[in-house]
Amino acid sequence: MDLTEPESLAPALAGAKAVFLLTAADFLARGNLQDVVDVVRAAGVPRVVLLSSQGVATKRHPSIHEDAVTGSGLEWTILRPNNFASNAYAWADSIRTQRVMAAPFVDVALPAVDPADIADMAAAALSGDGHVNAAYTLTGPAAISPREQAATIQEVLGTPIQLIELTRDQAREGMLAYIPAPVVESTLDVLGSPSPIEQQVSPDIQRVLGRAPRTFADWVSRNAAAFS
Repeated sequence: MDLTEPESLAPALAGAKAVFLLTAADFLARGNLQDVVDVVRAAGVPRVVLLSSQGVATKRHPSIHEDAVTGSGLEWTILRPNNFASNAYAWADSIRTQRVMAAPFVDVALPAVDPADIADMAAAALSGDGHVNAAYTLTGPAAISPREQAATIQEVLGTPIQLIELTRDQAREGMLAYIPAPVVESTLDVLGSPSPIEQQVSPDIQRVLGRAPRTFADWVSRNAAAFS
């Protein structure tokens, strides 16, 4: 199955009651989500949940994927996460081998969300009631800067970590190795100059799941082996 070949999805859609849509960062250049949604609708699937981005709500990212879903005539739910806690994996190799963490904008804080919370929200939207035509902003319980993330990782590991601040150009060069250029620029904009909305903690996880979002320390504790 391949999202760039929507017809290939038909066998998997037979009898499905809901579909979760997750696209790669470069999907806009390779495929058309509208075609995927058309196949989902033709298969008789009534509900779709899309993993989008808070950047769509703040106009940093295009809304074409959300538009395809919200205009489909299906029951839909949009999940708009902030920065992922798991983006810290980008530092894992240097922390593990050199006890060094390099990042730009080390004192700019964002409420990074644990991917496990995204999964729990997706499960609720896919199988529960009360989420039709809803867009949820997903964040952690508090804004946290790279400097604070380094301190958290250091505390969990019990070993000192050196923090090196990268320039925007240095960060861009590293990110271009695995992220499309337009996405790199918008990501650096968020990391370096977030809007007040992008720094706010959203109540949506608490409201839907009935519990507080997981902390960055929770995420590091569960994934400490990657940094050790």
